Amino acid sequence: MTKLTRHFANQGFYGRVLKGDYIECALDAPETALRVALLIKTFVRAIELPTSKEENKRIKYFKEHGVRVAIAVAPLENYQPHKGVMDGEAIYLSGRALNRKDTHDKQKIIIKRTLYFLSSDLAVQRLYETMLEMLDVILVRCSAKQCEVVFYKLLNKSEVEISKILQKNQSTINQHSTAAGWNAIDRAVSYFEENIH
Repeated sequence: MTKLTRHFANQGFYGRVLKGDYIECALDAPETALRVALLIKTFVRAIELPTSKEENKRIKYFKEHGVRVAIAVAPLENYQPHKGVMDGEAIYLSGRALNRKDTHDKQKIIIKRTLYFLSSDLAVQRLYETMLEMLDVILVRCSAKQCEVVFYKLLNKSEVEISKILQKNQSTINQHSTAAGWNAIDRAVSYFEENIH
């Protein structure tokens, strides 16, 4: 949250962790929402957990999917970040989408999607929901190392900079980027940033 707060200070980013694993974020600039959501998702997916022979399904799904993220482009009627207060339609829409998909204490876990887009404008919602479903398919196929490269690319780092940060050859960074489907991810994020209001 600290890195995101610094990086997106000009976009009015505010984020907090609630209940241990529940994150709420708000932005003054809605066009930045998809980039922030993908940064959170790729950051978590880049965490390499040790594998064991008796790995339970929850760990397997966590490695595969990371976190579930809902983006709601809607008003926050009561937004006072200095007091830690966020309330309004955006919180209601995104929270409802995630709670509806809760997997806690279920015998059988079925994860079809982990990225959600919500808006009071149904045409806008259908458009971006489709885009996020496709991004979900791309990201679920990425390895932890590929997610790490996508994370830095979403921060607008060049492959040369990423190779220095990760202490890998630039050709390795390029291979991870290509295998992750970076061009499609980048086009989707750019489209979102240019068209969302």
